[in-house]
Amino acid sequence: MSAAPLSELDAALPGLARNIRVLDALAWPIGVEEIFLDQWRRGQARLPDVALCPRDHAADIAALKAFASRCDKGHPAGNYLAMTARSYATAARMLGAIGTPAFTQYSSALYRRPDFEYPRLNLNMLDAARFFLDTTDALLGGTQIPPTQADIPAAAFAAWMQPELDQFFGPGQITVILDPTLAAKAIAGSSRIRLRASALFSELDKHQLLQHEAFVHVATAQNGARQPNLKSLGLGAPRTTQTQEGIATLAELFTGSMDINRLRRLALRVLAVQQALDGADFIQVFEGFLAGGQSQEESFRSTQRIYRGANLRGGSAFTKDAAYLTGLLGVHTLLRIAIRDNRPDLVGHLFAGRLNLGDTVRLAPLFESGWLQGPVYVPHWASDLRRLAANLAFSAFISRIKLDVLDLEVFMAFADEHEANASAL
Repeated sequence: MSAAPLSELDAALPGLARNIRVLDALAWPIGVEEIFLDQWRRGQARLPDVALCPRDHAADIAALKAFASRCDKGHPAGNYLAMTARSYATAARMLGAIGTPAFTQYSSALYRRPDFEYPRLNLNMLDAARFFLDTTDALLGGTQIPPTQADIPAAAFAAWMQPELDQFFGPGQITVILDPTLAAKAIAGSSRIRLRASALFSELDKHQLLQHEAFVHVATAQNGARQPNLKSLGLGAPRTTQTQEGIATLAELFTGSMDINRLRRLALRVLAVQQALDGADFIQVFEGFLAGGQSQEESFRSTQRIYRGANLRGGSAFTKDAAYLTGLLGVHTLLRIAIRDNRPDLVGHLFAGRLNLGDTVRLAPLFESGWLQGPVYVPHWASDLRRLAANLAFSAFISRIKLDVLDLEVFMAFADEHEANASAL
């Protein structure tokens, strides 16, 4: 079959992917949290009563498969379209396998498992999660830093966020709505940000969610949709999730919007995904979050995220929550390489649409030729390459200092030796 024109394929893909809405398909009904917590508090904990209903996407899968066969894989844009279509098809198969072991297989193909081993690096995300938890445990001296007080109702939070969005994107471009069904506090689309209607937000949430949801997720979707020749770059395809969450989490770090409890929460989720995969049921994972210092309500929601679409008795999981740390380390490493190799253009590619790490390199010739355009909306921390380069260069060097061979006594011995040598001159 001969390849179809790129413009025709680009126009067709959004319609083929429209029915495959992963988070909406995996949403739990309202009221499950209250019932579970009431039973648990009375010492009568039971697995949540949630119907696991597979979605029939056979027709969508067939259409996406046919679409991919019409793409010219030898062209960077054609290859991008084919990979994106296959990503949606995998997500559709996952939704068709809700409640079965195959659900986890497809989820792992999209988002990877925490125990996925990176051969050349000799590490996995479990190592990263344990490192962050052990380091913060040591930093805190075994005590818990109390979280920022969350006392801002969702409606008031939305009223604060809307002017911030208007200032960055232009008046009326992006809207904030309240949604009672969300498991997360906030989810960003291409033109709106949904907030969980029952959630209470903190002052720290303001800048964390603004940087994460608005200035990364919304901005990249908007930038992609504005591409003149490849508007599919605005699609939130499952294959871009790791990179998207990586950029957004890095934004929190680079802007000082992430606190120690947020970092620990991301690490705890990685360990919890693996715990579920290893056979722990919903109640065991919930109690693991409690032991990690989360509140009952936050522990339920964190556990709910992991068991969406999965068997609540264990051995299965929705592995998306492992993608945050995977993406964070991947994006940070790509940016370090880009600065080291004098490729600052790759930074712009990251924000020019919803791309994954490989796309930034594979599509580079199209950016260089002007066929693809650079981003319109770029957050401040990424727009000044001089400051970004300084941050990355410092972090690249500082990682060479091995803390496992140092303690305060050894460190002070180094300092005292230097002072003694200086005094002898």
